[in-house]
Amino acid sequence: MKLTVVGGGSTYTPELIDGFARLRDTLPVEELVLVDPAAERLELVGGLARRIFAKQGHPGRITTTQDLDAGVDGADAVLLQLRVGGQAARQQDETWPLECGCVGQETTGAGGLAKALRTVPVVLDIAERVRRTNPDAWIIDFTNPVGIVTRALLQAGHKAVGLCNVAIGFQRKFARLLGVSPADVHLDHVGLNHLTWETGVRLGGPEGEDVLSKLLSEHGEAIAADLRLPRPVLERLGVVPSYYLRYFYAHDEVVRELGTKPSRAAEVAAMEAELLRMYGDPALDEKPELLAKRGGAYYSEAAVDLAAGLLGGGGSPYQVVNTLNRGTLPFLPDDAVIEVQAAVGPKGTTPLPVPAVDPLFAGLMANVTAYEDLALTAALHGGRERVFKALLAHPLVGQYAYAEGLTDRLIAHNREHLAWA
Repeated sequence: MKLTVVGGGSTYTPELIDGFARLRDTLPVEELVLVDPAAERLELVGGLARRIFAKQGHPGRITTTQDLDAGVDGADAVLLQLRVGGQAARQQDETWPLECGCVGQETTGAGGLAKALRTVPVVLDIAERVRRTNPDAWIIDFTNPVGIVTRALLQAGHKAVGLCNVAIGFQRKFARLLGVSPADVHLDHVGLNHLTWETGVRLGGPEGEDVLSKLLSEHGEAIAADLRLPRPVLERLGVVPSYYLRYFYAHDEVVRELGTKPSRAAEVAAMEAELLRMYGDPALDEKPELLAKRGGAYYSEAAVDLAAGLLGGGGSPYQVVNTLNRGTLPFLPDDAVIEVQAAVGPKGTTPLPVPAVDPLFAGLMANVTAYEDLALTAALHGGRERVFKALLAHPLVGQYAYAEGLTDRLIAHNREHLAWA
C-alpha cells in the first residue's frame, strides 16, 4: 500500500507519522511519500518521520520529493494538508477582518473566504494531476476550509472525502468523561465543517443508549469551559456545539478578545519555528509534546481510520466525514457537503440517516451552505462582485458596508494568490 501526503513538510506531519506507526495493523503502509515544495522543511520532517518509523519497528519506506507527479504516481490514497501562503497569509486572515469589526479566523468568516479563494484553485490543480497519474487514488482532504474544498473536489468529479478532527476530539473527550473506550462512543454529529453539533452521544453504536443528557448534567461545567461558552447556553441548546460555534454565538465578545491579544497565527508561527528546530535534532525519534499545542489532535487516528476504510483494510464501519448531502438533510441541496456519520468502504461514503434537525441549527446550516455555494463560485471564477456577494451572505458579516470594506481588504491582502485580481 502506498500513501502520499501533499504538504508533507508541515509541522503536523509527525503526528500523522506517529499514527501510521502505531496503527500499522489497521493500515499496513508499505511506502509513504511526503511531497512538499519547501525542500528544507521537507528534509527536517522526513528525517524525523524515518526515525519515528524505525523506533516503532515499522517496516515501511518513507521517501520525500518536491515532484508532485512522481510522488502521487501509484498511490492508493493521497492526503492533502496544505496552506497556500503559509502562516503569513493566515496572520492576515486573522487580522484585517478585525478592522471592520468582524471575526478574524482562518476557516470561517472573511478570513475563511480568503483561504478558500487561495486554496481551491491549487487543490483542484493537484487533484487533476493525481487523476492523470493515478485515477483510482482516493483523495482525503484535510485542507481548510474542508467543506468548501471537498465540495470543489467532488463537483469536479474526483474520488474525494473531507476529514476534520473536531468529531474525533469530542469522541475522545466524552470517552474520558464517561470512563469508556473511545470505540464505544458513537456521536450523533451533524452540520457542516466547523459548524457542527453533537445531538446525541451513544454507547456501543448508532442504536446505542443516548447519554448526552447525562454528560451535560454531570460534566456540563467542564464541557462548557472547553468551549468557552456559559453552561446555561449548553443547557438551553440541549446539544454540544463545536467550539467554532462560539464565533457565531458570541461574535462581539470574540472580536473584542481578538483585538487585545496576539493572533493565533503568531503563536503558531513561533511554535512552528521551535518544532522545526526540534525536528532537526538527530536524536529525536518521537513526536515532541509541543506538537500537541500546534492543533490537529487525533488527526492521525482519524486519517488512518478513514484511509483503512476507503482502501478496504478495516477501520471503523462508521466515521464522521465530509461528503455529499444526497438528501440526508432535506433542507440542504443534494450537492452540499455535510459533516455527518457515514458508512465508509471501498466504494466511498454513505451518510447514516439523521433525525429531524432543530430549526435553530438547520437555519444556520442553510445560511452557511448558501455562503459556501457563493464562496466556491468566487473561488472558481473570481471577480470582486462574487467576493462581495459571498461576504454579504455570511452570517458573520451580513451588512453591506462590512462586506464592501472586507472585499477591498481581502483582495488587497491576497492579490498575489488571485489570478483574476
